[in-house]
This record gives sequence, structure tokens and C-alpha cells, in this order.
Amino acid sequence: MAEKDVNGPPVSLSESTRLCSVALDLFFSNHFTEAADALKPSVSTSMYHALVFGTITNMQAMLTFDPVNMDSANRALKQALDVCARFRRKSSVVDSISSLVSRTDEQLTEEELHAEICFAECLLQKACLTFIQDENMINFIKGGIKVRQSYNIYKECQQMLALPCVMAGENVSEFEGGVHLGTGTFNLILSMVPTRILKLLEFIGFSGNKGVPELHGTNRLPLQEVALSQLREGAVGMTLRSCLCAMGLLCYHTFISFVLGTGEGDVTEAEEILRPYLQRYPNGAIFLFFAGRIEEIKGNIPEAMMKLQECVSSQSLWPQFHHMCYWELMWCLTFRMQWLEAFHYADLLAQQNNWSRATYVYMKAAFLTMASPAEKRMVRESEEDLYRQVSTLRQKLAGKSLPTEKFAVRKARRYQSTRSTHGLVLPALEMMYMWNGFTIVGREPALTTSMLTLITDTEESLTGGGEYAVDDTCLLLLLKGVCLKHLGRLSEAEEAFIQIHAQEKRLRHDQYLAPNAMFELGFLLMEHGGDERRSEARRLLENARTNYKKYSLESRLHFRIHAALNALKRRDEGDRTS
Repeated sequence: MAEKDVNGPPVSLSESTRLCSVALDLFFSNHFTEAADALKPSVSTSMYHALVFGTITNMQAMLTFDPVNMDSANRALKQALDVCARFRRKSSVVDSISSLVSRTDEQLTEEELHAEICFAECLLQKACLTFIQDENMINFIKGGIKVRQSYNIYKECQQMLALPCVMAGENVSEFEGGVHLGTGTFNLILSMVPTRILKLLEFIGFSGNKGVPELHGTNRLPLQEVALSQLREGAVGMTLRSCLCAMGLLCYHTFISFVLGTGEGDVTEAEEILRPYLQRYPNGAIFLFFAGRIEEIKGNIPEAMMKLQECVSSQSLWPQFHHMCYWELMWCLTFRMQWLEAFHYADLLAQQNNWSRATYVYMKAAFLTMASPAEKRMVRESEEDLYRQVSTLRQKLAGKSLPTEKFAVRKARRYQSTRSTHGLVLPALEMMYMWNGFTIVGREPALTTSMLTLITDTEESLTGGGEYAVDDTCLLLLLKGVCLKHLGRLSEAEEAFIQIHAQEKRLRHDQYLAPNAMFELGFLLMEHGGDERRSEARRLLENARTNYKKYSLESRLHFRIHAALNALKRRDEGDRTS
């Protein structure tokens, strides 16, 4: 069986993937319209054309959060699912595997194998879109069912790779690429989720975060190592999914490991992965963006800003790529304490991007709070008006408010409280901490020293009274502690975190400070305390996870604690095997 082109005779599977590769080549070269035009004629008849078109459309929707783009992506992915379904064997995948093992006359055809992997990929993307598009709980549950169905198909397809008849297929590399992308992505997610979320996932049928066999071997490895290995295998080939596997690795090393981890991403590997794509697509917006992010997390802020500006200038058809750059440029300028310039990018985001206007406006207000009187006079808006707007801009995704918006609204309300005598203290640095920005700043001693000077100056200028005096003092101690840690002044950093713990029962508003300080203390001892303090580090991390509830951005901290405990576990296992 061959895929059919609506404008001509049937097209072979290999020709279909070749044509889709040409379209992706156009896409990565910033020729977005031409890429879509190359795919559209065959999206109703070719599973790969439908999948790639749906992926591109979904990417646009995810980057913009625009309802029109989301509707377009929904339609494209639904059509892709319908097309894939026409090529699938009518019996279930599990039944098909049984046939493969026992009866050669009922083997899946090569097209049916590819239909399974394409169907799973479309299901996963459709589920992600459902999660962010609709607040209806029934639809949210439907999204979860799609994820589980996709997960099970990937598991079965991975088992198929052990069958000689599957590996003999002409287009087996494309099938393998799809398996590596799907299983690698799922395993990476499962390896990172905190224990309490993992227990829920296990209840509905997902595998636990335990050592699992390597894809082609019997050695048992931590799930995260297996996941990264699967994505690496997918990235090294020349298949349709190679670039997606590479982008998955880049996202992990440069974003996920920082926002939801402890900054444990491998920057060297990220550079090696990105290098051939930059050579092939020197003006490709996606790859210039990653190049900028890599320089940023290395602490090379001027170089990062140059790459991000280059990304903005590289194309104008997809402004959502500009928005990604604006977000990073905003943080780069925050690292350099250029408040008015950072305000400019927060303002652009508030005007142009729909992801979280409440967060963007809060950041505008935070930057104005920290600006000099002369800089404030250069802006038409006032911080008072901006803080007042924040709560009116709050939105819900999948029936829930974004955690970062909840945090922004709480802080904005505190600012407006008549009981607050001096507004908010260093709000831009506080939000920077919540996004793990100090892990980046800490790689550049000059920036860290300047930031520490600002924190200590603010500490000295605080008045003694006020309802939130303890909260403000503890916030400054937290920010001060992370700066001291990165500057190698470890005993002073430890003392700062201990002081927060001593005052935690007196916190009135910012309850999140206590568990974060305990995490920072545990992480400090884990990194620098030596073997003799490893058990103490573990106890502090466990206490940070179990002793505190219902505070701002709780899940984000739980992800970081989980990452730290996993790192500690790997060290213990390394000691036992050495």
C-alpha cells in the first residue's frame, strides 16, 4: 500500500517522507508560508504531510496562545488523526503485535506501522492543545485519555523494534525516529515529575520513575538517562524526527533543567547538538534563539543579547519567535540591572503576546519599582496603575490559573495594601529567583557582585517596622544567600538561609520563603558540604518537600527538590559502584 497524493498517482512512503523533509527544510529556513504551501495539497491523503502540517500549525498555536491559531491547529490535528486512522490496522496494536509474533500472514504492513507512530504523535499534540485551550473538565479528562493512549502506542511500537520483520522495512529509520521521539519525550517527563504527581500518573497507567532497561540492552539505568539516550539516538539520524529529537534535547538542557530543575543541563552537549543546525540554517530563527539562550546560560550576556537580536531580525512572518526573544532579552537586561530597558521588553510582550498579560504587566511594574526617579519620569505609566491592572488580567488555562500569575496577583495585592509601608522590595529580583535566574547570574561573578551590592544596600535601607518587615527581611536574606553561594562565600550563604528558617513562623504573606530557603540550604550542602554532610542535605531537601503546603509556586519548587534528590541518589549509587 502507498500513500496517495490528491494531485497524482499514489506516492510511496519514502517519497512522502522525502517531500515532508523538503517542507521542514523550508520551515527551518524561515520560509514558513512556503513550507505550509508545500504540505497543504496532500494533508488529506498523506499521513506524513498531515502530521507535519499539524505539527507546524500546533507550534504556532502554542507560541501565541491565540484562539484563532488554536482553532486552526485543532482542525489540522483532527484531520491528521483521521488520515492516520485510515492507514491503521483495524485491530488494536496489542493484537497486531501478537499476530507479528505468532502468525506471519497477519503482519502489519509498513504503512500500518507508520500509521501507528504518526497517530500516537498526533494524539499527544492534540492532548497538549486540549489542556491549554478548554477549561471544561470533561475535555480536560479527554486530553488525559489521549495522552495515555499515545503513551501505550509508543510502548508497543518500542517493542516492535525487537521484531526482525519490522527492522527489515525499507523506511525503518523513520519508524525508529518516531519511537525515539515519543518514548524519549514521555520518559523524560516521567523522570522529572515529583513523587506526588508520579503516584497519580501510575494510578492511571503510566510507568513509575524507576530504573528501566536500555532500549537495546539489559542494563538498568535511571529513567532520565534512558530518556536522554533515546532522544540522542533519534537526533543523530537523518529522519523527519531527527530535528525534533534535537530540539527536545536543546529544550531540556537550556530551559527545562533550569525552570523545573537545578540548572543541571549539559551546555556542552547543547552546543554540539546545535552546531550542525546553525551551519545548515545560519539564519534560522529557531536555532538562533537556542544559540542566544546557550550564551545566556553560560553567563555571556552581551553575546546572548546579540544572538537574540539577530533572531528577531532574521524573519518577520512569525512574530511569536520575536516574543520568545523578548522574554529572554528582558531577563538578560534584568541580570544587568538595566530596569528601563527590561521594562521595554515586558511592555512589548504585554502588548503583543497572549500567554500571560498579568505576568508581563507585573514585570513592568516591578521594573518601574526598581528604576531611578529619573527613569520613572521617562515612562508615561505609573507603577501604582500597573500593579492595579495585574489582577484584572488574570486568565485560566485548563480551568486553572497559571502559577506565575497567581504569584504576580498576590504580590500586586500586597503592594496595594494600605498596611504595606514601603511597597515591594526588589520585586524584579524576586521574580528572577522564581525563574531560577540566579543560577545564570551566578556564572558571571561581576554581575553577581553588583546584584549582591544592590541587595545589601536595600537591606540597610529597610525601616524596622511594618506588617511585612519579616517577609521583606527574609526575602533579602534569600536573595543574598544565593548570591553569596555563587560567589563561593559558603558559610555566609548558609547563615543567611538558617536565619530565614529561624524566622519562618513570623512570616505574614510570603510563606514560600521558608521552603525555598530550606531547599537552598539543602542544595548548598549537597553541592559543597562534602560526603560528611550529605545525609543532612537529604534531610533538609525532604523536609522542604514534606513540611510545607499551599504556598506560591509550590509545584515548581517540588520539581527542583525532585531534581536535587535524584542527583543525590546518583551520587550515592556512584559511590557504591566505585
